[in-house]
Amino acid sequence: MDKPPDPRENHLLAALPDAEWQRWLPQLEAVEMPLGQVLYESGSTLNYVYFPTTSIVSLLYLLEDGASAEIAVVGNEGIVGVSLFMGGESTPSRAVVQSAGQGFRLRARVMKEEFNRAGPVLHLLLRYTQALITQMSQTAVCNRHHSLDQQLCRWLLLSLDRLQGNDLVMTQELIANMLDVRREGVTEAAGSLQEAGLIRYVRGHITVLDRAGLEKRTCECYAVVKRECDRLLPDKLAI
Repeated sequence: MDKPPDPRENHLLAALPDAEWQRWLPQLEAVEMPLGQVLYESGSTLNYVYFPTTSIVSLLYLLEDGASAEIAVVGNEGIVGVSLFMGGESTPSRAVVQSAGQGFRLRARVMKEEFNRAGPVLHLLLRYTQALITQMSQTAVCNRHHSLDQQLCRWLLLSLDRLQGNDLVMTQELIANMLDVRREGVTEAAGSLQEAGLIRYVRGHITVLDRAGLEKRTCECYAVVKRECDRLLPDKLAI
């Protein structure tokens, strides 16, 4: 028998003080987050914030010609929808589930009320937002200055940090869309990692065989993001 979903599998929710936790628990709604589900579109009003537990969400920036590129990933370490409590009702990015799983959502009104209490929730969410901004900034630098091979290693490590186990369900087409590169480039880079014995890739399933090897092969961007998360967030949230 499957166990019921546990909100505290999300590290932000797990870090809530007891008073806040007791107040939030009746408001949290468990949701399935299937692959490809759009949580919000660019420019739309946010009705909920989401706390992934076993899923990963990509934040994508869309261009006028329809092209898109990933600017950050959010998993069990964080929250999707920071613009809601940072002063806006909408965001220019798009949020799409890149790895299927579960999560919890909280109504926008409740989230804003909690943030405006100006207590421990505010400080926790601001620290997480700073860590997210670091990831976005480093992603932009990485996409501009580092090789596709290094970008793929960084992307795999960030995804792996947000999942249990070493298996990822990711098609090459999905990875290409996230990194805004041609599918052929992803095929070549993934093949190189497989030949080096770092991953095994079979029909949309990636198994990381040598995490330490990926960390050695990637650029400094992954370590920068991880150090900032470890510095800003409580031990429960360190990834």
